[in-house]
Amino acid sequence: MTRPATQIAKRHGIIFILSAPSGAGKTTLYHRLRKAYPEIKLSVSCTTRARRKGEVNGQDYRFITVEQFEAMKSHGAFAEWASVHGNSYGTPRKPLDHSVQSGRDILLDIDVQGARQIKQVYPNAVSIFLLPPSLRELRRRLAARGTDGKEIIRRRLANAQDEIKERIYYDYYVVNREVNEAVRVLSSIVEAERSKVSRVTDWRIDSLHQRAR
Repeated sequence: MTRPATQIAKRHGIIFILSAPSGAGKTTLYHRLRKAYPEIKLSVSCTTRARRKGEVNGQDYRFITVEQFEAMKSHGAFAEWASVHGNSYGTPRKPLDHSVQSGRDILLDIDVQGARQIKQVYPNAVSIFLLPPSLRELRRRLAARGTDGKEIIRRRLANAQDEIKERIYYDYYVVNREVNEAVRVLSSIVEAERSKVSRVTDWRIDSLHQRAR
């Protein structure tokens, strides 16, 4: 009879950071990675902006008041925070600490500014930057959405060029030419990081030393 697989080691949980310029396909890859690894927890940011139609509190964001946000910020409850277009966004520190300590991986979908802050607080976090094949292709994808005018697309492309410059500060980059290939590369990164000896907190290999019967 086949015996169940032995757990070889216990390790710290990993904070995975995924950043990308608008139009690079991050949302698609984000959901595909989650489908491949449903055990990876999602980090839910807090925000002071109003909830949009279809958004679920506690799932898309934690929608809080400005007063609540400022109180959390003053108590050091955020691992990173930023103000964008008059609204505040922050990543709660407690879920990250719990994930690392409990050995459960967690995924953050944040911009380059937030990623920089997270890496300062959690140096062992794994940062991944998603790149488009080219700026021409990025422009095509933004136009294909059919939701933005030419001026907005121009602004997004300008912002994208600034964000792409930040790629050199990330641990990995993934070029999203084709979705399945990009997911394969992302999966390889997850597997490699999970196998790092430096993340092991307790080896459980006694069974490997038992004589085969």
